[in-house]
Amino acid sequence: MFRRFALGAALSLLALPGLAQTNCTPRLADAELVKPRTLTLSTNPTLPPMQFVNAQGQLVGMRVELGTEIARRLCLTPEHVRVEFAAMIPGLAARRWDMINTGMFYTEERQKLMYLVRYEEQAISVSVTRGNPKGIKSIVDLAGLTVGVEQGGFEFRRTQDIAKELETRGLKPIVIRPFDNFAISFQALRVGQLDAAISIDSTSKEYDDRGEFTRAISGLYGTPINFGFRSKLLAEAVAQVIREMRTDGSFARLLDRYGVKGFDGPIEVVGPN
Repeated sequence: MFRRFALGAALSLLALPGLAQTNCTPRLADAELVKPRTLTLSTNPTLPPMQFVNAQGQLVGMRVELGTEIARRLCLTPEHVRVEFAAMIPGLAARRWDMINTGMFYTEERQKLMYLVRYEEQAISVSVTRGNPKGIKSIVDLAGLTVGVEQGGFEFRRTQDIAKELETRGLKPIVIRPFDNFAISFQALRVGQLDAAISIDSTSKEYDDRGEFTRAISGLYGTPINFGFRSKLLAEAVAQVIREMRTDGSFARLLDRYGVKGFDGPIEVVGPN
């Protein structure tokens, strides 16, 4: 079972051992970083297989591996900060971490707040109790049901869009239950407090593959995933690393191992004008 992480609780830090870069020159000046020679990355570890805490209490997943490799190529030591998504953008502005690495969906509003590097494609899914006893096959089947989702993020907004569409069609409204993170939402589904839970395609598929929940709907609202930065120089350095990983094939190999689709467009920095 996943650990629960509450807002306001002490942040959990993980500096992976053996990865301090001592024989190369960092690509970033310390002035661009929260800590000297360290890349501090925030993550919400409640989305297996992308980022989660395993049975041994270790932070693992595709994005954790990718963030660690980015730090290595920048000649920096990775330090992963476990925190709820709602705290990530304010924490970035307050210089609590250098980089948001949690599978943040692209929106124009976020581009106005920070520098973004698009690198992955995701969509959202609807998970239900194993076997799909309510026969949910499309969003109209959600009418009148109770749906859980992490608050404050892209998935929450799209769940609101689903609710509005059902209302426009004259169908029964859905009850949206927001949670601090996805793990709590899925736990509520597990104990029968929800009819469905919204998450990303990769996580919903992982739960389906494990035999824990059934993925009833997938591929909704496909949108690029971004890293987020306060520093434009750091954003440009990370974009260059991803371009290098594309060239040497390591980026595709990592994503393929997790069944994830890479961003089709150029790896570049977008942000405030």
